[in-house]
Amino acid sequence: MSAKPKNSPVTTEETMADDELLKLESKYCSWGDTVHYMENPPLFKRCNGSYLYDGEGTEYLDLQMWYSAANFGYANPRLNNALKKQIDSLPQLACQYLHEEKIRLAAKLAQRMETTFEEKGRVHFNVGGAQAVEDSLKLVRMHSGRSLVFAFEGGYHGRTLGASSITSSFRYREKFGHFGERASFIPFPYCFRCPYGKKKDSCSMYCLKQFERLFETEYYGVVNKKTNVCEFAAFYVEAIQGTGGYVIPPQGYFQGLKKILDRYNILLVDDEIQMGFFRTGKFWALEHFDVTPDMLVFGKALTNGLNPISGIWAKEALISPKVFGPGSTHSTFSSNSLGTAVGLEVMKLIESSRFATEIPKKGEYFKARLKTLQKKYPYMGDVDGLGLALRIEMCQKDGSTPNKALTDAIEEIGLSGKLSAGGKKRGLVLDVGGYYKNAFTLAPSFYITEKEIDLGIDLFEEALIKALKRF
Repeated sequence: MSAKPKNSPVTTEETMADDELLKLESKYCSWGDTVHYMENPPLFKRCNGSYLYDGEGTEYLDLQMWYSAANFGYANPRLNNALKKQIDSLPQLACQYLHEEKIRLAAKLAQRMETTFEEKGRVHFNVGGAQAVEDSLKLVRMHSGRSLVFAFEGGYHGRTLGASSITSSFRYREKFGHFGERASFIPFPYCFRCPYGKKKDSCSMYCLKQFERLFETEYYGVVNKKTNVCEFAAFYVEAIQGTGGYVIPPQGYFQGLKKILDRYNILLVDDEIQMGFFRTGKFWALEHFDVTPDMLVFGKALTNGLNPISGIWAKEALISPKVFGPGSTHSTFSSNSLGTAVGLEVMKLIESSRFATEIPKKGEYFKARLKTLQKKYPYMGDVDGLGLALRIEMCQKDGSTPNKALTDAIEEIGLSGKLSAGGKKRGLVLDVGGYYKNAFTLAPSFYITEKEIDLGIDLFEEALIKALKRF
């Protein structure tokens, strides 16, 4: 028997207190993920529905649901049971072999695309959203023979090397060397903070005209006017920006953009990793804007955060076996049997639900409550939403200047678990995004009730009042 290491902990998992766990975490866990954006993050022990619970049993209303991954509620019994059933039948299988759940899930997704967009295509699976973005970049390059792409300012597509190259934040690339083929970033139609200083009601899509201007002459550097060939192969979009702050574009923008892209044979790649699977009240967020993508990337909510699966859908001409054959790209766990089983159950759940009518109704109620609160507090500079993708942009008292400090204070107070709205000790889980890190991006469970929405409003107001006292 090997000797027991010196200073090894003698405590067991059952008896380990939070302070002991935090000491271990500070010594052995990488801080390279997102946990340490705040001091003293809480330790959660269990979850259910719209709530997380710490070791003391304090109830935290979660209004971000794992960045829109757990859309169908924490510990959803139907989805959990699908996973348990698969564990007892086919828990593992190398992805070079076939299993029923993969085939049926791919068919359901492709058939949904065919019904929605009237386009035939195929589905290719991977594990995480960033990995699916990587696969889509390979597909773009294989199709076009070119590697440069457009993407939006404020866009977020992941933190692998390829995905970082099309994510607008330099912070995600800074430490990892030169990204010679990073995207050309185009201003998003962010009407509350128009980069051109225009007003939504009178701008006549000025931002779109500025993009179209790039193609007027070869000397703007993107197109050969003699051959009409563009140096850029694709435009990566989020129909509604996720990490950028749930920014919703005006109607007509994407239709105009697609016309320009088609003119120069530039693919439209739609990243639905945060907004897919009815977050906005439609299966795909892009459906709101009457545009058909050439390729679509999905992930997160497909498995409700259980045993992750992601993937891409592409038009048949882009992904048929003749052009994208065996081994074109590969990941060991890409179409794993556990993930595809849960994904298939998610699709069945969606088909038996009324999300298309329920989510817009709940979203309008939530947004109306937020608008009412906004009238009391000018610090809530912008409130908007589509379905259950909602935003609150926190500002100075002028209702315009970004207020990151107030945003951080509200988030911290919510996570302290010391709010009292609803008559007992509670917490509030919020996610911060936006160009200036001053926007709350709200992505509650699809099963959130009006009573829980009212509780969320009360908790947010209490946190806001407490935060204002600090300044």
